[in-house]
Amino acid sequence: MNKATLGTDNYLLFWCPGCDSAHGIPVDGSRGWTFSGDLAAPTVSPSILVRFTLYGPERLPFHRYEGAHPPSEVGQGVCHSFVRAGSIEFLDDCTHSLAGRTVPLPDWDSI
Repeated sequence: MNKATLGTDNYLLFWCPGCDSAHGIPVDGSRGWTFSGDLAAPTVSPSILVRFTLYGPERLPFHRYEGAHPPSEVGQGVCHSFVRAGSIEFLDDCTHSLAGRTVPLPDWDSI
């Protein structure tokens, strides 16, 4: 089973269990990331930093907010990780519950 997939324009896509959403980075050599080429156990370098705005009383990222219109911003979220050999290593500056932990990437086909 693949842990990632290549999208259009050579974007590597993988599911982030910390954010409960997909992350994508260009791996065509244009912006610095390198990719091992192994979709079953991907390794990407350097780290991946995702910043997002949180909304509402539950501090949900915008993509998870289910209301008609999100209430005002309540903060900033951070997901900072390394993807190595099919696992995602979350750094301590993450604002979600997996900060500081390493977990296997979910199978892309099961998402």
